[in-house]
Amino acid sequence: MASSPAPSASGDQSQLHGQKPLEQITFRFCSECSNMLYPKEDEADRKLMFTCRTCNFSEEATSSCIFRNVLNNAAGETAGVTQDVGSDPTLPREQRTCPSCNHGEAVFFQSQQRSAETGMKLFYVCCYCGNIYQ
Repeated sequence: MASSPAPSASGDQSQLHGQKPLEQITFRFCSECSNMLYPKEDEADRKLMFTCRTCNFSEEATSSCIFRNVLNNAAGETAGVTQDVGSDPTLPREQRTCPSCNHGEAVFFQSQQRSAETGMKLFYVCCYCGNIYQ
């Protein structure tokens, strides 16, 4: 059973930015022995093929895209912050009431987003329940 690249579902990041939708990259399997097919160039015909390493079955690729590395560089304001930062003795502390549990002590840190339009925001993490708030 072979699967092939098909147009991706709506909601793809490329559609949000007005670009054409990205093809979906999927694994392909040999119709003879069900092992995975691997990309290989047919040098004589200059074609991309998918070939089985076990039984040498081969089929022509329907798309020239075999791999895509999509990087998401949008980090949230509290990226990497876990609830246990309240026990970190190196973070500054402040007497501030938690809106979740009413505990009176929190650690605080600056927003993790670094851009010109983002002003300095302080985030607080309750030392008791780990709630993150502003």
